[in-house]
Amino acid sequence: MTIDLTTLPNGLRIVTERMPGIASASVGVWVLAGGRHEAVEQNGIAHFLEHMAFKGTKRRSALQIAEEIEDVGGYINAYTSREVTAYYARVLEADVPLGLDVIADIVLNPVFDPKEIEVERHVILQEIGQALDTPDDIIFDWLQEAAFPDQPLGRTILGPAERIEGFGRDDLTGFVAQNYGPDRMILSAAGAVDHDRMVADAERLFGHLQPLKRRPAAPAVWSSRERRETRDLEQVHFALGLAAPSIRDADFYPAQVYTTALGGGMSSRLFQKIREERGLCYSIYAQAGAYDDTGMLTIYAGTSADEIAELSTLTIDEMKRSAEDMSEAEIARARAQMKAGLLMGLESPSARAERMARSLAIWGRVPSVEENAAKIEGVTLAEVRAFAERLAGAEAALALYGPVAAAPALSSLRERLAA
Repeated sequence: MTIDLTTLPNGLRIVTERMPGIASASVGVWVLAGGRHEAVEQNGIAHFLEHMAFKGTKRRSALQIAEEIEDVGGYINAYTSREVTAYYARVLEADVPLGLDVIADIVLNPVFDPKEIEVERHVILQEIGQALDTPDDIIFDWLQEAAFPDQPLGRTILGPAERIEGFGRDDLTGFVAQNYGPDRMILSAAGAVDHDRMVADAERLFGHLQPLKRRPAAPAVWSSRERRETRDLEQVHFALGLAAPSIRDADFYPAQVYTTALGGGMSSRLFQKIREERGLCYSIYAQAGAYDDTGMLTIYAGTSADEIAELSTLTIDEMKRSAEDMSEAEIARARAQMKAGLLMGLESPSARAERMARSLAIWGRVPSVEENAAKIEGVTLAEVRAFAERLAGAEAALALYGPVAAAPALSSLRERLAA
């Protein structure tokens, strides 16, 4: 499989990977503008804009967008994250030009009909309400806010309801004008694709666009805070975040391996000690998220009001112990899990297209899968233990939701970790 990359004169990057033996393709546009590129008065607009892309263009109604893709058995969707907004379709080989045409149309030519804005406003308000009613979903937004207060990176992607209620057509067109330039877009496709045809079609569809002056996102600044929300629930939802390496940092891979060994599966330390040995929870896990300039190691668990104190302190104790006695066998298992996840995850064209777009956005190139696997395999026990030791002094944030009265304060958890 070969990766081809072409950059148009206006800055649009086109990256493709042909996958022999695959009869379908995934094609999409990744716009390097997400939640953290919003001003405070725009919070939620990137996500609102993603919704409106499917509500009609200058050439197609909302129904026609859905029908043209589904008439050929395809699939179309989009998502908004804190750093990108993506629009993508999965179609058979013969329908790749159609898929690209529809994606280009919804990205470049949305009409933002006032009636459709009102409909979608109601849909998003329902989405916000659903998130608020889902404790193990909303708690991560609260953790993000506690870690990065009064910053774009700390605001929710959905935005607050009061902002959503006030957005109009000018807000949508304004965000597009600020962020949707060809130099901030990546066209990525994988599967049954022809690179030269993709470039020719991209020139026709996107070649007229003028580049924008890049607006760098505001740098993230960690703040050690906690948020407690008391509600009469069956469980306390506990989310602890610690400052971790950015995706560009040399410690990115040691942090990922450590987090996998700590709480990445049923064999991990947290799962074995806290669930299997002590029975303190049904669900506990750790994950390491990374942004362009910072990262967060997150530990989540749900437990009873009577056991939240014990679960919290045991979690800290396991983190401390891991800096001293994490074994080579644990590291080898974590590396194997990560490599398998990498390779299994790239068996679909959609995953490969996303990987290429994200790699270009971060590094300006697409590393080979073998290169990524080698970096995972190269992580040593000494590097992992050193990273674990540094966590003792890391900035931290805490979010708690439910019957939280007995939960330790963030300050006491940090003192226990540093002791």
